[in-house]
Amino acid sequence: MKKKVFIKTFGCQMNEYDSNRIYDAVKAIGYSKTENQDDADCYILNTCHIRDKAKDKVYHEIGRVKKLYRDKKKPIMVVAGCVAQAENTEMLSREKYIDLVIGPQSYQKINNILLNFEEKNKIEETDFDSVSKFNYFDNIKNNNTKVSSFLTIQEGCDKFCHFCVVPYTRGPEYSRTFKSIMNEAELLVKNGSKEITLLGQNVNAYSYKDGSKEYRLSDIITTLSKYNEIERIRYTTSHPRDMSDDLIDCYKYTKKLMPFVHLPIQSGSDRVLKLMNRKHTVDFYLSIYEKLNKINPEIKFSSDFIIGYPGETESDFEDTLKLLNKINFVNSFSFIFSPRPGTVAAKLEITDKDQLKDRLITIQKKLFDNQIELNKSLEGKTLEVLVENKLENQPKYFGRNKYLNSVIFEGDKSCIGKLIKVDIEKSNQNSLFGKITKNMKAA
Repeated sequence: MKKKVFIKTFGCQMNEYDSNRIYDAVKAIGYSKTENQDDADCYILNTCHIRDKAKDKVYHEIGRVKKLYRDKKKPIMVVAGCVAQAENTEMLSREKYIDLVIGPQSYQKINNILLNFEEKNKIEETDFDSVSKFNYFDNIKNNNTKVSSFLTIQEGCDKFCHFCVVPYTRGPEYSRTFKSIMNEAELLVKNGSKEITLLGQNVNAYSYKDGSKEYRLSDIITTLSKYNEIERIRYTTSHPRDMSDDLIDCYKYTKKLMPFVHLPIQSGSDRVLKLMNRKHTVDFYLSIYEKLNKINPEIKFSSDFIIGYPGETESDFEDTLKLLNKINFVNSFSFIFSPRPGTVAAKLEITDKDQLKDRLITIQKKLFDNQIELNKSLEGKTLEVLVENKLENQPKYFGRNKYLNSVIFEGDKSCIGKLIKVDIEKSNQNSLFGKITKNMKAA
């Protein structure tokens, strides 16, 4: 009888990708995937450490698992991901229910660890070894069969922004070989993927040399665009300093690259950007926006904003609002600053919380208004939608347009995986609603 593994994923798209690859690995040693949280022989929490209270969420989840398995055999309890990397030995000593702690650059060891696991011995694996990790997973098929798939091409970060824990949890920047990326992409295409999102902590920093040839993100995008089966290409998360001209030119020559750019800036104040160690200015960021807008005025931007970074004044905050008035960001993320252990900013004095809440409300209202405005502008229009699946317990299907808006409509399973046209009838902040036009485009 096969053992069962349950994986709960927190955080970013890269964690989702990692969880899928972990499952691809453990299948080889006899584990099958279960969606029932109380029916697992191995329970894996794949964690994120970017935001505040990430560690507390892990302990809360473990407390819930304890209750689930109170009258059952205890599963092997694994904490994986960035919280595991950052808090490793502390977690093992604080919470005896945890058996294994494994960092994101050690997933290649998980099968050996599980096969040799003894309950009495707690295990911690948090070495930085991107080379071994990618070499290992290059030999394991990616069995993802989703219409829209993630594909990691780069990990780690060398930027060392003062607020960010990623360099300490994911390690230095490392780029996969161009060949291994293409091999995995071809497999995803064979499995039915119509859209591929390229992932990396600094995805546009991708750089791989093979002899005299240097491959960049633009080369991956250009090569993927030649596959007839691929309808759409996206990438995330990018850094302004790595928005090279060759990548920008892809928006001019590669129609399959979607006109939606997620480019975090964090603040609209040059003074705060300097305090953050971002190593770029607002004007530099605006120059990227202007270049892309000149290529295609329909390109939309989203971003990340940290509110109340230590030292932020009311004037700095006003500068951020000015930036939001210059660029109508959509689907952006905004958070009050939370200190991450081990970072430079962790030692800095935090601004009054009540004041920060007011600033956050102001920012989020502006961003939400932008979302509503965009969605409202799409009412009465016909949009191309890549259909992903059927909604649970409803006779409706959903997909996404070029701006990643969720589009909901009545259809049938023959639509899944196809690029169809939908007449948009109404909208709310998060979704568009419509009906299929008579003229459907085949995938």
